[in-house]
Formats: sequence, structure tokens, C-alpha cells
Amino acid sequence: MTPEVLNYLTIIPKGKVVTYTQIAEAIGRPGAARAVGNVLHNNPDADRYPCYKVVNSRGQLSERFAFGGIMMQQEKLESDGIIVENGRVDLERYQFRP
Repeated sequence: MTPEVLNYLTIIPKGKVVTYTQIAEAIGRPGAARAVGNVLHNNPDADRYPCYKVVNSRGQLSERFAFGGIMMQQEKLESDGIIVENGRVDLERYQFRP
């Protein structure tokens, strides 16, 4: 499952986000959102695999973002042009739907 999750991260365009559930479904593992989160928490290369682009199903950022915490995730999203308000992104506006 790890390679599939990490590879999915590489197709998310700049300025877009996806959810844990969305990744799980896309790789054929519906119901495995928590396992996706575990893979992301152990991401071997955050530059190659941009896990900061993953939010929960309500658009909330990860309080346990492995690469510097929630503020770092917010900074990275904002540098991609994504507006973050109160720790959330607007999924209607920013969710990637391939």
C-alpha cells in the first residue's frame, strides 16, 4: 500500500488538496483512510511526496503533520495559493478530482 499512497501524492497539482479517504478509494482500499494517514506520517521524502496536500474529510489540516506541525502544513498550502482559514481549506474550491 505504501508505494500506491506515495505515488498518488505526486499527481496532485499545485493549489489542490485531497483527503485521506480519497486516496484510500483511489488506490482500491476503501475504508483504509487511517492506514493512508500512517503511510503519510512515515513519508520517507516530503519533497518528493507532498503529504502536506492531504487534509481530512472536513478540510481540516493535520494537527500531527509529521514535517513541522500544523503551522508548517498551513504555510506550505498557502505557498501553493490555498487559503487556510481556522485550520481548514474549502474542499469545494481546492479538492483535486481527477
